Amino acid sequence: MQKLWRNARLATLAAEDWGLVEKGAVVTEGERIEWLGPLSALPRELRPAQEIDLAGALLTPGLVDCHTHLVYGGDRAGEAEMRLNGASYEEIARAGGGIRSTVAATRAASEEALAHSARQRAQALMAGGVTTLEIKSGYGLSLQDEAKCLRVARRLGRELALEVRTSFLGAHALAPEFEGRADDYIDAVCAWLPALHAQNLVDAVDAFCETIGFSSAQVARVFETARSLGLPVKLHAEQLSDQGGAQLAASFGALSADHLEHLSSEGIAAMQAAGTVAVLLPAAYYMLRETRQPPIAELRAAGVPMAVASDHNPGTAPGLSLLLAAHMACAFFRLTPREAVGGITHQAARALGLADRGMLRPGLRADFALWELNHPNELVYWFGHNPCRLVVQGGRERG
Repeated sequence: MQKLWRNARLATLAAEDWGLVEKGAVVTEGERIEWLGPLSALPRELRPAQEIDLAGALLTPGLVDCHTHLVYGGDRAGEAEMRLNGASYEEIARAGGGIRSTVAATRAASEEALAHSARQRAQALMAGGVTTLEIKSGYGLSLQDEAKCLRVARRLGRELALEVRTSFLGAHALAPEFEGRADDYIDAVCAWLPALHAQNLVDAVDAFCETIGFSSAQVARVFETARSLGLPVKLHAEQLSDQGGAQLAASFGALSADHLEHLSSEGIAAMQAAGTVAVLLPAAYYMLRETRQPPIAELRAAGVPMAVASDHNPGTAPGLSLLLAAHMACAFFRLTPREAVGGITHQAARALGLADRGMLRPGLRADFALWELNHPNELVYWFGHNPCRLVVQGGRERG
């Protein structure tokens, strides 16, 4: 059935500028955009069965959050308080904090409990205009518990008006039972991946390449396994130090390399050549009170596409607003408003390997958000409230 969404200011993002269309209209056919433009130019042959008056509000593509760790048990608020009271990372770890505390809580939680808490987080992001969401595993660190987390992510995609893409992040941290045996753990991760893929639980494979994570050689083994299964890869790279992760990711044609505070010029060149998206995660930068920023000017000059994501996780980015992350990308990293809004729409979709969303254009998915705003630059100007009035997912209003 064709629907006419009329009387809106369209920000199509289908051009280097905002792609604004005044007094615009969108015609949808099922899940796709059939036509858009000024209402006065509506083709006579289009005869929508339903018309929806958008009352002059701003219409943009639906938002895409391309990096989250949404499924986990417990929280780390006490750990954050300890850090603010002066405790060191080592002291927090000795007290049972850090990622291992989340792993323990996640393993102890039932699948139903994990689904309940993750659903609430997903709904908070959805209320802010998110229509596509990536969810990583990585807090189970065993075959059984990684599968449990990935099943929860798939369940959210079935039960909510939301597209969910899953990433297997078994190489997130060393499982406690593998203490001192990192290579053996990587062997286990590589052995789990085919089983998880056979259960249709994995859309992409991620890893943490860092001095406190895994070496480039260990990550390469995981990526070789992913490649043998035809799965795309992405990487947590250069967050705390330069481990050559960006070059490694690019050598595997990675969809994205994420964080990148310590990215080198060699890494930038490799990403540019491979078409790998730079995913910026300013909420973690903020929460950790980092001082070294990703090399935005160099990425921009090289033409490397830049996405922005919430990085929602219990330890370093417990926020649930993609708009706030985009605001932070402007305030901290000096992205332009157009770059930041593109970073949470079409560039984020690109970071997930999705070419059918992120802009308003005929033939793309009819995923869009309506805002009580006058101009799209306001999406990264205001913060502390939610201006989203309506979300359309696949041509249908989301309740």
